[in-house]
Amino acid sequence: MARYDYRCTSCGTVFEVEHAMTEHPEVSCPSCGAAAEKVFSASGIKFVGSGFYNTDQRGGGSSTSATSGPSEGSNASSGDSTAHTCENCPHKAE
Repeated sequence: MARYDYRCTSCGTVFEVEHAMTEHPEVSCPSCGAAAEKVFSASGIKFVGSGFYNTDQRGGGSSTSATSGPSEGSNASSGDSTAHTCENCPHKAE
């Protein structure tokens, strides 16, 4: 269950209602009984520290090919597996 803020359309009273995210109940004001509407506000999540932004890993090497791009001498895009030298590679011919 999630808690949502609602504001009365008549008297302006703000109050909380707990219901499932999939529910869209008709909510009335506990003070005057008029219809209320859901109040949308910013999330309480704050990202601090390193590692949350794409620019945090500039200058150092990136560990993923999506952010680092192909390296020099890489044959990943050519499909040529003959230059692969990993001794424990499962693609190595036996």
